[in-house]
Amino acid sequence: MMKQTTLCYIQRGDDYLMLHRVRKQNDENHDKWIGIGGKLEDGESPEECLLREAREETGLLLTQYRYRGVITFLSGDWGETMHLFTASGFTGEITDCDEGVLEWIPRERLLALPMWQGDRIFLNLIANDRTPFFSLKLTYEGERLVQATLDGVRLPVS
Repeated sequence: MMKQTTLCYIQRGDDYLMLHRVRKQNDENHDKWIGIGGKLEDGESPEECLLREAREETGLLLTQYRYRGVITFLSGDWGETMHLFTASGFTGEITDCDEGVLEWIPRERLLALPMWQGDRIFLNLIANDRTPFFSLKLTYEGERLVQATLDGVRLPVS
């Protein structure tokens, strides 16, 4: 069975709260910039996981969020189903995260950061907001994206 996770991009104006993964040992995301999130616990819905992970990783309580899509990751014999969210409302103060460094990044600087190639695809989808909800399948060989399929249609991958 594939593991189930959440990922959220918290927005404040034109800035996104990003996590630079530099603190965890043996981290498949080491030195990459990602949104916040984590694994669903037994009996948790994606929304419950989102709220728990946001509080644990940032100290923030999300008050306004949207479920944006489902991302299926495959690499060799490994797989993950990720529930993607954006959030535009929150309360509280940002706290220190034990997985990395949290930083507000302007939208126009996001894609220049070191990140997974597939993350660029769904960041563009949520930024353009032309696709209210989508299914994206990303197949990797190591760190190289070899196939991307959006709502059943293959995308060009370079």
